[in-house]
Amino acid sequence: MRGIAVISPAITGLTVIGLAAAALAQTPGVTATEIKIGQTMPYTGPVAAFSMLGKGEIAYFKKVNDEGGINGRKVTLISLDDGYAPPRTVEQTRKLVEQEGVAFIFSSIGTASNSAIEKYLNNANIPQIFIGSGASKFGNYKEFFWTLGGVQATFRAEARIYARQIVNADPNAKIAVLYQHDDYGRDYVIGLKDVLGDKYERMVKEATYEFTDATIDSQITTLQSTGAEFLIVAATPKFAAQAIRKVYDIGWRPTFFLSSTAIWINSVMIPAGPEKAVGIISAAYVKDPTDPTWNDDPGMREYKSFMAKYMPADDLADQNFVNAYNSAMTLVQVIRQCGDDLSRKSIMSQATNLQALELPMLLPGIRVSTSPTDYYPVKQMQLMKWNGKQWIHFGELLSGRDN
Repeated sequence: MRGIAVISPAITGLTVIGLAAAALAQTPGVTATEIKIGQTMPYTGPVAAFSMLGKGEIAYFKKVNDEGGINGRKVTLISLDDGYAPPRTVEQTRKLVEQEGVAFIFSSIGTASNSAIEKYLNNANIPQIFIGSGASKFGNYKEFFWTLGGVQATFRAEARIYARQIVNADPNAKIAVLYQHDDYGRDYVIGLKDVLGDKYERMVKEATYEFTDATIDSQITTLQSTGAEFLIVAATPKFAAQAIRKVYDIGWRPTFFLSSTAIWINSVMIPAGPEKAVGIISAAYVKDPTDPTWNDDPGMREYKSFMAKYMPADDLADQNFVNAYNSAMTLVQVIRQCGDDLSRKSIMSQATNLQALELPMLLPGIRVSTSPTDYYPVKQMQLMKWNGKQWIHFGELLSGRDN
């Protein structure tokens, strides 16, 4: 699957042109008319719903191309299926680098998948940027200079926000946590421990699942038996829908926090039963295209026009497309900032020098900012509650930072 956009800075003067040509010749995937980038997506497998991120990014780059691009340079995105299987991610990423000759890796999906290719890309000095994961491990700039987190709040930060809400409501709360048994799920546990400290073992009871499991019904029943008044579910869409349905069907009514990775209406709320999710709390950093609050918002109108023209048959309610829009737009800004130096070093330098970038589909007040010592582009979220038909935002913007 391929998508094309056009992006390039101005070139002036014969000397500059000569230097630029020399630089381009040394950078795989970059010519005077094109920059070729790659990614892996789970177009098949247990989390295929997340592959809409890649589909949306391809569409956005086509939009940029149709509008003339920037000084005639195309961005060609090669998006390959990895089935959400880390060994396949490694295989496909090596193909992108060694056969397709991409300049860098952009927005590949999955915590485990990105972990599997992180050392390979860093050892080769290849940027792995704006990845499709909110795991906090991808901000380790000292060890993995070439790996930059996604245009989203981290799972760890999100968990800190939930923990603070719970402690404010009841300092001695009994908390049940269901999470995926991998780095993605464990990041939520780390965030809870950041806030609860040495009280964690006393306050929290855990249950885990594997993404290959058929159901999580037994885990929910076990967690109910702990007498917990608060429940946190850190799950991908399939298991989130199962959890919502099971919690409701067994008559358990805890204060329910749901990870931001599972807030989709068509793939989570409708399969679970929208009425069974009433009162569930989650957090967001982007605008919801189905929320009438944004009907007159210029950024939302721009986004809906994009969807109507480039993705008319796709689900407007799927916020994967919003994330795709934000990530692609952020990459465009990075390439613009590079001028005509599209070397891998320059790409990484500019990706880690974003100054309060305003994106039309981020919630008001949230900006994208990075630095050479800050690899987390988004730092804030806002709580929201499901009312049976849509998510309703409430309260102020909250920081998930550790201070």
